[in-house]
Amino acid sequence: MFDFDNSYARLPERFFAPIYPPPVNNPKILKFNDELAADLGLAVTSDPVRLAGLLSGNIVPLGAEPISMAYAGHQFGNFVPQLGDGRAILLGEVIDAMGARRDIQLKGAGPTPFSRGGDGRAALGPVLREYIVSEAMHVLGVPATRALAAVATGDEVYREEVEQGAILVRVAASHVRIGTFQFFAARSDDDGVRRLADYVIERHYPELSAGENPYMGLLEAVAMRQADLIARWLGIGFIHGVMNTDNMSISGETIDFGPCAFLDEFDPLKVFSSIDRAGRYAYRNQPGIGQWNIARLAECLIPLLHRDEATAVEAANGVLAKFNARFQSSWLTVFRNKIGLESASEGDGELIQALLAAMHEGRADFSLAFRRLADAADGDDEAFLRCFSDQAKAAEWLGMWRSRLGSKTLGENELGAALRRTNPAIIPRNHRIEQAIASARSGDFNVFERLLEAVQRPFEEVPEFADYVMPPEPEERVARTFCGT
Repeated sequence: MFDFDNSYARLPERFFAPIYPPPVNNPKILKFNDELAADLGLAVTSDPVRLAGLLSGNIVPLGAEPISMAYAGHQFGNFVPQLGDGRAILLGEVIDAMGARRDIQLKGAGPTPFSRGGDGRAALGPVLREYIVSEAMHVLGVPATRALAAVATGDEVYREEVEQGAILVRVAASHVRIGTFQFFAARSDDDGVRRLADYVIERHYPELSAGENPYMGLLEAVAMRQADLIARWLGIGFIHGVMNTDNMSISGETIDFGPCAFLDEFDPLKVFSSIDRAGRYAYRNQPGIGQWNIARLAECLIPLLHRDEATAVEAANGVLAKFNARFQSSWLTVFRNKIGLESASEGDGELIQALLAAMHEGRADFSLAFRRLADAADGDDEAFLRCFSDQAKAAEWLGMWRSRLGSKTLGENELGAALRRTNPAIIPRNHRIEQAIASARSGDFNVFERLLEAVQRPFEEVPEFADYVMPPEPEERVARTFCGT
């Protein structure tokens, strides 16, 4: 099924722990991503029993070199020198149809040397959540890991209550994290940091190898990708929930969908994660945390940046300043597109902030308000204004918006169409995900399947999925989301 070429497993053994997946009782495929399998060039067996065995770890395919990766990380600002894949096993790597190297990982595959006393398993709910959200992010154009399959294990897992076990087969550009660099830096293993940096450059940033200082180039390239990624998160109202350094991918993909959530009514201080009690990873804090995480990566790379430490630190601080500038530029680009501005003007940031302030004060639903701006572009102001409890401020903003658009913008019909291509009608709303999980726990996967189909058509408004466009009723709102570990 897989044609493996396992580059990470060829690194020194201190980078990982070889581990064969512990068998599960009765694996069954819950969902298989045929489209992604085709993109990966997989030769998929038609035998469902064998396929379930392969994707659960019960059958280790030819060419696999199963490992769990070592890494450290700052968790809510507190450094933990050893974390690692406590419930994930990297089967190996494949080269996809476009020539890109992709990891195939079993998440929830059982205990590893990094499990720290945990069972290494995953429950059904978190697996389905990550499947839905990661595939939605992909269609929304946000770099993210992908879901190849969700597999029931036939075993029980014990959390606050007994739950059904499941495994997510996750596909990533790689699973190297900022925390992977921290693992070696914490041990003063400069050779490990250098080997990892060389590996990342070769795998993800080969254009840097010919540069004057490839390691400085690496720090800057990772910083720019993270800045762009977080700007895209904010543009769809996404809150990651656990932006620990061990959850930040060096490749610039969104990774580790635990207590993530999407905004309903706009609140820049919104937090959903049950473990984020101080609001460290609130919606508006994500850019600052991204920069903070890049600073931790810079600390790891200092010995590689320059032989003189003071010079290296000065150069690293320059990259951190560039992160902020890049984020501001990316954020403006994202939100200019969301309100239909074709060109840049000095007051655009203030115009966008005025809209967000009106949305916050008027308790407007983030996704729906931006979607209904297309209706205003077509002349239906009421559809937009109904999103706000305080319509006066929203109407005032529409006047400023139209003044900014002036006569140089697209024609009204074209502007409305452009806005509908930019602002999704359908996102994986928190209450819909919870409904899908609740039904699946009872054995009914129809709600999951329908939600998955809907979020894969985010820019369409069709009667079939009209219910997914609307915000939750007050009694349906989800206040807290959970890691599931």
